[in-house]
Amino acid sequence: MKKVRVQDAVGMTLCHDITAMRDGFKGAAFKRGHVIREEDIEEMLDIGKRTVFIWEENAGEIHEEDCALRMAAMAPVKNAHYTDVSEGKVLLMADQRGMFRVNTDLLRRINSIGDITIATLPDHYPAEAGARLASMRIVPLVTKEEQIIEAERLSREAEAAGNPLLDLLPYQNRKIGVIITGSEVYSGRIKDKFEPVVRAKMKHFPAEIVGVTICDDDLDMIIQAAKAHLAKGADFLIFTGGMSVDPDDLTPTAIRGLGAEIISHGVPAQPGNMTLVAYLEDVAILGVPGAAISLPTTIFDVLLPQIFAGERISKEDLIRLGDGGLCQMCKSCHWPNCTFGRY
Repeated sequence: MKKVRVQDAVGMTLCHDITAMRDGFKGAAFKRGHVIREEDIEEMLDIGKRTVFIWEENAGEIHEEDCALRMAAMAPVKNAHYTDVSEGKVLLMADQRGMFRVNTDLLRRINSIGDITIATLPDHYPAEAGARLASMRIVPLVTKEEQIIEAERLSREAEAAGNPLLDLLPYQNRKIGVIITGSEVYSGRIKDKFEPVVRAKMKHFPAEIVGVTICDDDLDMIIQAAKAHLAKGADFLIFTGGMSVDPDDLTPTAIRGLGAEIISHGVPAQPGNMTLVAYLEDVAILGVPGAAISLPTTIFDVLLPQIFAGERISKEDLIRLGDGGLCQMCKSCHWPNCTFGRY
């Protein structure tokens, strides 16, 4: 684009809106794309426009609105939609609940190109329907088209490799088997407090609890209880009790006895430091420490969206919990809108 005196711009195409404020009116007196006429000159001067910006032929430039539309097109997201362009940007909105994923390495590369800015919610964020997930725009009014072409190339390559820039994974139905261990609970000396916690948390997901079993500190009893839930079709097992490193804490041993692969026993996050993550083929298994009973949010809550979204938790996922893994223990918990559990 180039800057031109209003008097010299007749017949040229305006490349930006011209806003006017008069007699209670505020809005676009002239819209982008308007071909300037002789009779427009006085009105433009009256609203303080001595110069305008017009398109140059073959300048290789692209307007902010066109940039926003092309950025939206390069990062389609199922279960979400982009808004119309407003003030040079588009917003990505969630159409349903799910876990929001961000290819953070690709996002950094695209935001490093030059004039492009894409802002998103954090990776692994549990999003609600109607949530704003991302915003896309360029900083100046126009930019060189080559910048958008480069962003499109990077996005296209990542999509082809199965690592799109953005994704929203809806929650899947899960059948839950709950195994509660501890002789003090099994004998009735103390009342179990874990089952009500699990049931309350499962209300936020498409979950069916197929059974809850309280076990003594007996290795075979714990293993058989888990197998009974698996026989009922459970594809997610939740254990609690016996999760520390004491020699008589049998739950991790029982999980191994099922033939499960232990991804990690212990995570760099508090509360929930002694959380155990394992898989028995496609069955997700969590060993949940006692902190989940007394505190509103632990790493149990952080991992649930990923399990219900159907994404396998890796050791690397758990290691990344360290940065942001310390809960601030706010008097009023407002997770996930906080620093805790960002990975």
